[in-house]
Parts: sequence; C-alpha cells; structure tokens
Amino acid sequence: MAAAVTRVIHRCEDAQENQNLDLSNCQLMQVPDAVYHLMRHTELKTCDLSDNVITKIPPKFAAKFNLITDLNLSHNQMSKLPDECAEMGSLERLDISHNTFIALPNCIFKIPKLRYLNASNNHIVDIEVECLKEAPSLEIADFTNNPIAPRIHEALSNITTIRISLSEREKEDWEDLTI
Repeated sequence: MAAAVTRVIHRCEDAQENQNLDLSNCQLMQVPDAVYHLMRHTELKTCDLSDNVITKIPPKFAAKFNLITDLNLSHNQMSKLPDECAEMGSLERLDISHNTFIALPNCIFKIPKLRYLNASNNHIVDIEVECLKEAPSLEIADFTNNPIAPRIHEALSNITTIRISLSEREKEDWEDLTI
C-alpha cells in the first residue's frame, strides 16, 4: 500500500511539471483527497485514471480539474458520472470504456467541447439518442461491445452528424424467421 501511495505522490509531482496527471494502475478505489491538494496550483491538461478499481468520481473532481482536455477513466468499475462533469468546459476527449455503465450519463451530452467519446465495452443498453444528437461538439462516439437495445441501435445507425461506431447487432431468436 505504501508503494502505491508513494507512486501517486511521485506522479502528482510529475504532473506539476508537465500538466499530465497519470494515475493509471495505482489500485485506486477513488481519487485520493491528497491529489486535489497536491494539484491545487497546477492547471492540468490531461488526467489518466485508467486501470484502477474506481467506482465513482466525486462532483468536486469536475470543479477542480475543469481545464483538462483529455480524461481517461477506462478499465474501472464506474457506472455513473457526476452531473458536474457537464461543467468541464475544456474537455475534448473522454474514455469511459471497459466500465460497468448500463446507460450513458446525460452529463456527457452537455460537455461543451467534447469531440471524442469512447464508451465501448460496457453494459450500455440505453442511450438518449435525442440528447446525443444535441451534444454541442461531439464528432466521434464509440459504442462497440455494448448490449444496446434494438431500437436504440437503429436510431444510432441513422445519425449522420456524429461518426458512431457500433458492434454488429446480434439478431434475437424471435427475429430470425427462417427457423
């Protein structure tokens, strides 16, 4: 445990110099309060929290790190994001792949500069398609390897303003009338 704490502190010190906070592979269950303290005078550009066991990020995360352009939350155990993420005014890239989301958080659609979203490899069944279409800057969204409901899958396939990646939809048994 001490080694993990030391690693987090060293990575925060690195981030004070290069504005890129890399806390991937630190066995984190949450963002430690010490990180907010250590980073209070640093304008972070990127934050990598991938490959941890984080279940949620707190509302203050969005407030404290509202200047980051790239946020990687992949390979964690998250199923939701705080509404405050909508206030991350500089965020352009968000990776929430390989988590436990069953629905896409609505705050994502409100992030003003978000251009790229990776939500692949989750358990997403439902996506608010109308909200997605109204996302202010979204250009690319990856929803591959999710059990998206048939009507949502079809609606997503019809969107032309955003480049959306979807897995080939498995036909339900009842849909295959050749049996």
